Amino acid sequence: MTARIADVLIPLALDTAYSYAVPDGLALEEGDVVQVPLATREVAGVVWGLREGQGGNLKKVTEVIDAPSLSPTMRKFLDWVAWYTLAPKGSALAMGLKLPDGDRPEVVRVGVKLSGALPKRMTPARQRVIAAAESGLVRLKRELAQEAGVSVGVVDGLIDEGTLETVALLQEPVAERPDPDFGKAGLSDGQQSAADTLVAALAEEHPPVILLEGVTGSGKTEVYFEAVAEAVRKGRQALILMPEIALTAQFLDRFSARFGVKPATWHSGVTGRKRERLYAGIASGEVKVVAGARSALFLPYADLGLIVVDEEHETAYKQDDGVHYHARDMAVVRGKIENAPVILASATPSIESRVNVERGRYRHVRLPERFGGRSLPQIRTVDLRKETIPKGRWLSPTLVTAVEQTVEQGEQALLFLNRRGYAPLTLCRSCAHRYECPNCSAWLVEHRFRRSLVCHHCGHVERVPQACVECGSIDSLVPCGPGVERIAEEVAELFPDRRCIVLSSDMPGGTERLRAELAAIAAGQFDIVIGTQLVAKGHNFPLMTLVGVLDADIGLTSGDPRAAERTFQLLQQVTGRAGRGEKPGRALVQTWQPDHPVIAALVSGDAERFYREETRVREMAGLPPFGRLASLIVSATEREAAEGHARAMALAAEPPPGVAVLGPAEAPLALIRGRYRYRLLVKTEREVDLQGYLRDWMTRCPKTRGNTRVAIDVDPQSFL
Repeated sequence: MTARIADVLIPLALDTAYSYAVPDGLALEEGDVVQVPLATREVAGVVWGLREGQGGNLKKVTEVIDAPSLSPTMRKFLDWVAWYTLAPKGSALAMGLKLPDGDRPEVVRVGVKLSGALPKRMTPARQRVIAAAESGLVRLKRELAQEAGVSVGVVDGLIDEGTLETVALLQEPVAERPDPDFGKAGLSDGQQSAADTLVAALAEEHPPVILLEGVTGSGKTEVYFEAVAEAVRKGRQALILMPEIALTAQFLDRFSARFGVKPATWHSGVTGRKRERLYAGIASGEVKVVAGARSALFLPYADLGLIVVDEEHETAYKQDDGVHYHARDMAVVRGKIENAPVILASATPSIESRVNVERGRYRHVRLPERFGGRSLPQIRTVDLRKETIPKGRWLSPTLVTAVEQTVEQGEQALLFLNRRGYAPLTLCRSCAHRYECPNCSAWLVEHRFRRSLVCHHCGHVERVPQACVECGSIDSLVPCGPGVERIAEEVAELFPDRRCIVLSSDMPGGTERLRAELAAIAAGQFDIVIGTQLVAKGHNFPLMTLVGVLDADIGLTSGDPRAAERTFQLLQQVTGRAGRGEKPGRALVQTWQPDHPVIAALVSGDAERFYREETRVREMAGLPPFGRLASLIVSATEREAAEGHARAMALAAEPPPGVAVLGPAEAPLALIRGRYRYRLLVKTEREVDLQGYLRDWMTRCPKTRGNTRVAIDVDPQSFL
């Protein structure tokens, strides 16, 4: 007897859909979210296909779940991601499926207003609350407390005494509709021409991918906002991907100034009922603009009309666990599937995007000048081979003098060092014992503000000991090398009367503190800023006129084939923080290699020279984008198991012409989280079907045993 059969994909690490019989009378469509039995439990899944067949022995679909269904384009995109990354289809689905929590009650928003009855006991704090509430407006408790400068407990006390009464508020809209004509920016001629090109792309039958390249401060954001506005006018949705969405208060303010409201934001900090309502609003088309981290690419948009990838060169777009995807590249794929243009914006584009422009795959729109006629900062080097820095110091005399002059003029200085903590290594001066992580082959980094030694790979933390754990010597531990905390200590000694702040992603206080600190810097509340790469990403500090790079050579000697490109991008971005206001900027770059091509290109301002040379080197070596790479990491809790399986895989490789398999060899970080790691690297010519070869190779490899695992990363960004 024939029956309707549903092939249901389950969001687990499974590569095939399971077949279930559809009960009579159950209306079911492809893309519906359903509940099905799996072994001894009930799980959720998505109907990936419907067909007729013999379903007598099949388990039945239990019910349809009240959740947004996945469109054909969304399912096609998830299939493509799984194929490209060699991830199980179920793992790809897990990134795009968010289920409502039926057990979580809807949270009722409660406001308070003045009821008229004064409290029996009056205090100054209570007086401030009553004065703030005299307008009669209904406000949230925390808003009233903030305005009065008191704790929420004071407001609660007035509620208990009847002075304030509570009022149920209407549910906040999940996201307000942006007004495309709210605050049109006054664009320069060059900006307007670029914006017109982007807007015109939305009307094309086959929308293109456009690389929007502009120097720091050229107004790329305002330009692509015009394309976002056009998408909203057409009633379609726009997605703006950002590498650090949790830190972009300035971006949200700029969006609000242009569109009258803030965009919907999607990142790991959005949780609970708000996350569910936002997901449903995106699926229904109610939410028109989303600004999000890389995971926002996997939301079920009803009518996606534009994708913007801001700072497209950023390594943060690469997902390094689970499904190893690069959000920039997947955004290009989703744009093609959704028939939507994709804008890649950057002051320092990736080599891959530049080469795609040269090959005619992408269009190129350039903004070569800063907005308002402002000049780019003057950059010069401080040659550490010639200039002596006092022992125990890290700021050269030249840089110290420049900082002093800058702050005396009421301007701000930024000291940049891409190294967190106080010192990257702690050792004993008596026995030379080095403090290493017990779980990783990495040194423990001292964090003096936290009084701890920390592993930046697995998160292991231990207290700084009073005596050496190896020889027992007292007060023999010494920090080696500087981190930003150590630079802050030096700055405090050199400039005791100046207001200083350290910005680093691992400082206590989380996202809200970082946002407040960035706003305070922009408002001129600090004279000297010490920061890691956190400060290099798109921030606008109008009073900042000096940037000092303390160790420009970090990263130039690593084995990463992208080391030169990444160093150039980072230094170009961070020096670009200077001179974005009314006053001109300058940058001093401390280096031991002033003649290195990266440093020379930075100082000369000849970015084209760097791109030409780096592209030529990549092409000669057959490295991306002129060849393809895949990294395979074999890991296990026993070194012998990891090495043995890696060697067995190498024996089964059988690479055809155009394919080279290198290794196995210990990974540079040979131990992470208690797992030993061996790496194989596949290098192919551009035209080779890399995914096809990898799948064929995996069928010949021995099965993993015990806790041995194999992780495949197509187009790897990290070589650790």
